[in-house]
Amino acid sequence: MNKRLQALALSAAMVISMTACGSKGGSVSKANKNVTITIFNSKTEIADQMKELASEYEKASGVRVKVDSPDETVSLHLATRYVANDPYTISMVDAKDIYTLAADHAADLSKEKWVDDTKQTISVKGKVYGFPFCMEGRGIIYNASAIKKVTGKDFDPSSVQTLDEFKSLLEELKKKGMKSPVGIQAEDWSLGAHFFPQIYEEQEDTDSFIEKLHKGTADIASDKKFDSIMDTFDVLMKYNYASADPLKADRETTERMLAEGDIAFMFGGTWDWSLLEKYNPSDEMGLMPIPQNTDDGTNTKLVAGSTKYLFIDNSDSISDKERQAAKDFLNWLVYDKAGQQFITKTCGLVSPFTNNSVDAADPLGKSLKQYLKDDKLIGWYNFLPDDQQATVGAMTQQYLGKKIDRAQFAGQIESYWKNARLSTIR
Repeated sequence: MNKRLQALALSAAMVISMTACGSKGGSVSKANKNVTITIFNSKTEIADQMKELASEYEKASGVRVKVDSPDETVSLHLATRYVANDPYTISMVDAKDIYTLAADHAADLSKEKWVDDTKQTISVKGKVYGFPFCMEGRGIIYNASAIKKVTGKDFDPSSVQTLDEFKSLLEELKKKGMKSPVGIQAEDWSLGAHFFPQIYEEQEDTDSFIEKLHKGTADIASDKKFDSIMDTFDVLMKYNYASADPLKADRETTERMLAEGDIAFMFGGTWDWSLLEKYNPSDEMGLMPIPQNTDDGTNTKLVAGSTKYLFIDNSDSISDKERQAAKDFLNWLVYDKAGQQFITKTCGLVSPFTNNSVDAADPLGKSLKQYLKDDKLIGWYNFLPDDQQATVGAMTQQYLGKKIDRAQFAGQIESYWKNARLSTIR
């Protein structure tokens, strides 16, 4: 098996695709007219939009664009294309795929103009290979209308940055008639892949901390970040509407209650809008950082990162003219108004590029875009073991269900990491 297929096989074993986008000024170069570029789209929920994009870009540039959106594992699908010596010109993949495949499969994009307009690129050994397509963020989703209806005051999320301030507001809401102001999504992906990882992400050096956990030299029970995040989780548990049987809370019920104002807060992310919007929610909703009693500023930042990346293939079967057409396409997404509108309005996503001034399509996206603009983001960690979601998620569910206490929970986390398979890709 050649190096490319070895890399793809490794990626297939390690990567699980996530489920839980011309020239400046609007003109499009037609220097590559009559060239065809192919795009692999792994974000299947925007398959129709990508087809519309292909048609629009072809009309504007003269470049033929063919998009495939197969509902298959990223690595295995790409492997079949390489076996057939028919790689895509552009592939949309997850962050881990870029690190795994870049050296053998991706073209160097270090000299592209857009590199200076985002902090979300992926580099391997000093070369930029990954073009960030869209961003997602996570934190506490709030319903400001519901809060005002109960308290009679406008809600300012910056007024509840500490856990003490958050507890005070929750108590006020409860005393004034909102029986249980909080909802908790109990699924393992929410707890194990989204909430708990913030303990790692807030460390000064996440890789070093995880390595210590793996070696058994980190005492997570006495770790400040573990205590801080779990203190917040305890408060969420206390005011949870489903506290009597939290593991049976239905996600759609929780999202509906938040949208309709029966509860005021829920840990989640920008992806939750796809459910919230089904219930005619208030426009006065948003995403805010997890409140914590900390003095390092992490309670003023959202965890966020690019969740899909594009790379241009370096295969000999793709001509330099096709590669240039692919680079022009990426520039169009970043600098042309139509490309910017596609990411933000058509797809309802948040652009990772600071030059994109198009307003986000929904309140959660608007929140993330503002935190991006203010440079108040904690980086999303991309190198957790593949079983982190299921294993740590199940442990967190035990804690949520009060089957174990915090000391027992910490012990389980330490045992997990001693036997975890660490990612070797960077």
